[in-house]
Amino acid sequence: MTAGRKPFDRNAAFRGDLDDELPETVDRAAIERMRTVARIFDDFVRVPGTEFRVGIDPVLGALPVVGDVISAGLSLYIVLEAARLGVSYTTLLRMIANVTVDVAGGSLPYVGGVIDAVWKSNKRNLELVIEDLVTDPLRDEFGGAGFDDDDVVEIEVE
Repeated sequence: MTAGRKPFDRNAAFRGDLDDELPETVDRAAIERMRTVARIFDDFVRVPGTEFRVGIDPVLGALPVVGDVISAGLSLYIVLEAARLGVSYTTLLRMIANVTVDVAGGSLPYVGGVIDAVWKSNKRNLELVIEDLVTDPLRDEFGGAGFDDDDVVEIEVE
């Protein structure tokens, strides 16, 4: 973290409070699609009497094998969308690790539903994507400008 920079607020990323800080080139519709998947799977309903929220991921986990496959597939959608948006390879690897923990933990008998409810890999992955896009080191290194189209050289190979 550089001097003078506030720590990254991951909850603000999930709520959409940091959308104004995203580079103009980021596909905002893709961010909203990813946020929708994360909310439905990890944060859909508040547990009455608490501030804890759960999504449909633990419910799908109750269906042996099929539920875990569906959950993993939709979780990987967020990873693929992140790759399309151009997040770093390190972030993509962290996202894949989150999905792996969610699927492996969720497939355990008896405790899998609890792990699905607590781990919230989709929410974590959305927060990683926003953090990567907002705190791009190239943007910091070059005065917050990043690279313009004028800075990129295209080479055609025949």
